[in-house]
Amino acid sequence: MHEPDHDPFVRVRGAREHNLRGVDVDIPRDVLAVFTGVSGSGKSSLAFGTIYAEAQRRYFESVAPYARRLIHQVGAPKVGEITGLPPAVSLQQRRSSPTSRSSVGTVTTLSNSLRMLFSRAGDYPPGAQRLDSDAFSPNTAAGACPECHGLGVVHRTTEALLVPDPSLSLREGAIAAWPGAWQGKNLRDVLDALGYDVDRPWRELPQEERDWILFTDDQPVVTVHPVRDAGRIQRPYQGTYMSANRYVLKTFADSKSQTLRTKAERFLDSAPCPVCGGARLRAESLAVTFGGRTIADLAHLPLADLANILDAPGDASETARVLTGDLLARIATVAELGLGYLSLDRATPTLSAGELQRLRLATQLRSGLFGVVYVLDEPSAGLHPADTESLLTVLDRLKAAGNSVFVVEHHMDVVRKADWLVDVGPLAGEHGGRVLHSGPVADLASVADSATARFLFGREHVPVRTVRKPRSWLKVGPVTRHNLRDVSVDVPLSTFTAVTGVSGSGKSTLIGSITEELGGVGRLVVVDQKPIGRTPRSNLATYTGLFDVVRKVFAATDEAKARKYGVGRFSFNVAGGRCETCQGEGFVSVELLFLPSTYAPCPDCGGARYNAETLEVAYRGRTIAEVLDLTVESAAEFFADTPAVARSLGTLLDVGLGYLRLGQPATELSGGEAQRIKLASELQRGRRGSTLYLLDEPTTGLHPADVEVLMRQLHELVDAGHTVVVVEHDMAVVAGADWVIDLGPGGGDAGGRIVAAGPPTEVARASGSATAPYLARAFPLGALPKARS
Repeated sequence: MHEPDHDPFVRVRGAREHNLRGVDVDIPRDVLAVFTGVSGSGKSSLAFGTIYAEAQRRYFESVAPYARRLIHQVGAPKVGEITGLPPAVSLQQRRSSPTSRSSVGTVTTLSNSLRMLFSRAGDYPPGAQRLDSDAFSPNTAAGACPECHGLGVVHRTTEALLVPDPSLSLREGAIAAWPGAWQGKNLRDVLDALGYDVDRPWRELPQEERDWILFTDDQPVVTVHPVRDAGRIQRPYQGTYMSANRYVLKTFADSKSQTLRTKAERFLDSAPCPVCGGARLRAESLAVTFGGRTIADLAHLPLADLANILDAPGDASETARVLTGDLLARIATVAELGLGYLSLDRATPTLSAGELQRLRLATQLRSGLFGVVYVLDEPSAGLHPADTESLLTVLDRLKAAGNSVFVVEHHMDVVRKADWLVDVGPLAGEHGGRVLHSGPVADLASVADSATARFLFGREHVPVRTVRKPRSWLKVGPVTRHNLRDVSVDVPLSTFTAVTGVSGSGKSTLIGSITEELGGVGRLVVVDQKPIGRTPRSNLATYTGLFDVVRKVFAATDEAKARKYGVGRFSFNVAGGRCETCQGEGFVSVELLFLPSTYAPCPDCGGARYNAETLEVAYRGRTIAEVLDLTVESAAEFFADTPAVARSLGTLLDVGLGYLRLGQPATELSGGEAQRIKLASELQRGRRGSTLYLLDEPTTGLHPADVEVLMRQLHELVDAGHTVVVVEHDMAVVAGADWVIDLGPGGGDAGGRIVAAGPPTEVARASGSATAPYLARAFPLGALPKARS
């Protein structure tokens, strides 16, 4: 029979997602295709928002309707047609949810295999009953230690923590852990009604009374006769007492408010569980060993060491050989991606986004899928150049297995290895959204509008610059945490310092030990990549404080004054000026039978968020909703003569965020964008005195053209007398620093030491440094001084 010809291309027609302008593009299958372009150009909208979203939509159409509502869907993309599209797997840079029960072992499913090994092939005490694999998991009732519920630590309060100043009375607020406002006053009034002296200094109360007030489990109910201001109605009520210890533990365990949880944590001491010693498991589970070690011992080892133990020859049973063989193969894939320094019990929230994505990539490598499209979001993020080489090997293996690999990437070494290149641009936001080139990498050289071409073919070298002289030195350490053992280092002040080293060498741990308590720090500003908000109500304008000024501008218009509209009228977060149909969200949830809820523009305000009366007030011909829809660039022109607004917008433009809309929800921003918004917020403040800025991989998610813009800002901070310390893998940034601190030489236990410290030209010639050869390439040939013999 004649086989019908299969189209070897994924053909996209009329893509209009976000800023894409009716894009038509053909991308071959079974290749490594890289999507490039400046930040905000639309490459992620094409790769994830269009191609992956359409593949997922088609898959859901084959799923039974009752099952679809159980799965998170990204929604149908705005695209005319896509042909030749196979099933797709997405690996995005998602931050992990903050749960201490999620670990490297659970993400990679390696823990499942290790539990099975102990269940089926472990050494049991004489007469002990064989345990199911669930009994070796701290996340199940069968395995968790009953004292700490599988967490490995117990949280306890002490009198000294709960009452930091015993000279105060209860009425004066002796119990610092109590809630504020009415709730705290209620607890004090209940104690007064119970007969306790609330006006006597805490230290003068009898010890038994103090213990009861702080630690009792009783919850007595009494009638309270409140003493309130004169002239107000005094109504008695039934009040229930809750001890300070009970309140703190309940808040820490149950509160949905991160602020309240953080406050409660200040009054808790965490210590290893006295029953399991931090191993998290029941005694009967810890009595089973393999090779003389418990499962907790093995889960605590770096994966590279775990592999050596499992690979040790011995008189193992056939079952043990099969299970260890499977474990070794899975571990080898993780180690190949440069993550052999991680242990199975390492909590997921402590991992970087890049580490987490590579763990998921390792799991996919073992899945044996073929004929699918893998869509990856910057897999080189957080990777040292030495680790990037092993990543490329893994991507080649995915392709060799018969898959198409579509990668959104800024790292030029990854781009050069592509079989096919899709360059989107030319600029960001409304100035982007066009495919400038789709074809072999070499052909991009002739595309004049491409911001990528200059960095891809120009091999831009960093000129050797005169390094700044430090004002003084900051002594950090000795630090003993994670893999750092008694490490001390001197950081020059009033300079730009780059901290380098392979993944897992201890860079973030080292700069995390810099606090305001250290002598010489002064003011400390940490600019991280955490989201600026977790709901669509938080946006660029609200976070930067820009919206407060904009609302004042609208409240000062003649129309607003005539209507007696105050500043609050122009907020979409409070009743009054907002649309009450959608509560100021701009959209409403539509319930569909057997399908997941979908969102549609609000039928009353059409997505504007405000009611009709509020939208009748205009400033220079624009309503408040229309102003929120402006890009930073357009708003800078619109508010050019309003100094308070212009200053905020100017700093956002300076860090390369001119393409974002003022009302852009926080949920739509990448980690790199969130970090630059925080930096812009900091830059717009009047800077007094000297400040130390700490940034963890600020170039993550940035195109080299955007990195230039960001570095200009950071160097201006240093020129103004401040200190900037960055953890960085981009060698162009490192080469432009005044001082480099290189950690290593490896990751995990093989790292944690200062390998070299000095100006970049010296570190580029350091022996034993994994960074040195890559740093040397960033300088022009012959620019480095000869190594001293």
